[in-house]
Amino acid sequence: MFCLGYSAFLLLDYSVKILHIPLMPRTSDADVRLMNAALELIWENSYSATSVDDICRGAGVRKGSFYHFFPSKCDLATAALEADWRKKKPLFDEIFSPTVPPLQRITNYFEHVGKWQTTRRSQGGCVLGCPVFSLGSEVCTQNTSIGVKVREILDCQVLYFETAVRDAQAQKVLRTSNVRATARWLFALYLGTLTLARIRNDPRLLRELRSGALELLGANRARRTSR
Repeated sequence: MFCLGYSAFLLLDYSVKILHIPLMPRTSDADVRLMNAALELIWENSYSATSVDDICRGAGVRKGSFYHFFPSKCDLATAALEADWRKKKPLFDEIFSPTVPPLQRITNYFEHVGKWQTTRRSQGGCVLGCPVFSLGSEVCTQNTSIGVKVREILDCQVLYFETAVRDAQAQKVLRTSNVRATARWLFALYLGTLTLARIRNDPRLLRELRSGALELLGANRARRTSR
């Protein structure tokens, strides 16, 4: 009896140990797919016209999984904006690198945006403009968390323009009494032209950004004066 009981104890103990062997955790990219689908659908349509069901279909994710990752569409949109900015920031760092002449940084960026918008139009038939600006202009007065994130990202982008303007002034290729204000005017020119290109569905309008920016900065006049 003792041996039988001991054997049974060992078997039970062994079984318990087997049941508690840790399994490798299952990884899922559902949250990433939800963020990508949300940003794309909101960019193409609008925030109000894009439902949670639309996003789940676009991401290939069940609705229950959506609420596992995000409490609401607002939380998803905010997270999607942040993830998108993290992906784009290295490109800003490259284009606005201090190793590139300051005015060339600005014109290179405008050329990049023009090419990208032209490509998107050829693929989908529409100029989509800036996803951050489009979402912000739609919901910023109604949604605090999205508004905060939109302003945060746009302020980060303006800083790249501000650094380029400050470096250009230091190199005497333009003159301005207020670097920060000039950078914001330049950024407003960019966003306004991009929005007009979306309204008219015409990416050719973005070709005017280069000459318009140089004229706004007075770069050509500064060159002539310095000669």
